[in-house]
Amino acid sequence: MKLRLYLLIASGVSTGMILLSLFICYRYMLLNWKDVVLLSNVTVGAAGVSMLIHFVMTRPLEKAIKAITQETTHIAEGDFKGKVPLIGPLEYHRLAEQFNQMTAKLNDSFGKIRSAEASRKELVAHVSHDLRTPMASIQAFVEALQDDVIADKPTFERYLQTIRLETGRLDALIQELFKLSQLDAGGTEFAPELYHVDHFLVDGLQSLAFQLEEKELQVEVDLPERLPPVAIMPQELKRVFANIMDNAIRHSPIGGTIDIRAEQVTEQFVKLSITDQGLGIREEDQERIFDRFYRSDPSRTRSSGGAGLGLAIAKSIVELHGGTIGVERNKATGRSGSQFWFTLPVHVA
Repeated sequence: MKLRLYLLIASGVSTGMILLSLFICYRYMLLNWKDVVLLSNVTVGAAGVSMLIHFVMTRPLEKAIKAITQETTHIAEGDFKGKVPLIGPLEYHRLAEQFNQMTAKLNDSFGKIRSAEASRKELVAHVSHDLRTPMASIQAFVEALQDDVIADKPTFERYLQTIRLETGRLDALIQELFKLSQLDAGGTEFAPELYHVDHFLVDGLQSLAFQLEEKELQVEVDLPERLPPVAIMPQELKRVFANIMDNAIRHSPIGGTIDIRAEQVTEQFVKLSITDQGLGIREEDQERIFDRFYRSDPSRTRSSGGAGLGLAIAKSIVELHGGTIGVERNKATGRSGSQFWFTLPVHVA
């Protein structure tokens, strides 16, 4: 039974009870016939006006209920983008607002689920591809060694070296996947230590000395005289620094320069910037450069461009510290390249 009909029936029953009471009073001589007729007409007229008012005032209620019913049907079909209009009494306004908030949260939740499912499928596809290539290479070289087709020792050693390199790449990929899954699952506990930025940079550059020398790259460091100590997990942030520097070294020309700059941007954070002299990252790639397995150059292979996990891991580690990370084109006049930056939380005494 609809709400409007329910109210009309209730009003009709009330009117009928009043008329019945008037006839009972006339039956027992409490009222004369003229009074009964007059009061009955007044009652019927008031009842008619009351029913008309009920009919008019319940239309917004019916519309509000109908709108909520339609939206629940849409939700059942998987559409979470609709909204219930704010019509009817104040209570219905509140109900519609809460309903719309619930719909928005459901839309966000299912959006994240769909995104996670798409990421999972993309992860499986990329992992399968990146595992297949070195595995096929290892298998081919092992079969060649087993079949005794390699007679001279230099070629034999070269095959073993190739197998060793491919095995190392597989191990590096597995380690990156393990680290990324650990960060996603919240398995890395945030236990910061007091650390100075200059020590952090010295330690990070020492581990990259061989790669820098191999490409004859110069590193220019710009540090202010005073920087507050930062609260970080050194090993994790060194991984971030190494991943970004690895990209800078790979894309810098031989004999080029990498600029490293540190500055305190707010009371809570120190910003570290790393600028190379490569070709730079296209604007359309800057938003996705930190996605897993994303390569701005589709032609890059694992051997030349990595697995595409380094920057994704860097982003997760920086966000674990409460900081932010980003990239933009080099703003220096007459120079190309990219500028990666991330923020480190300042130690609060």
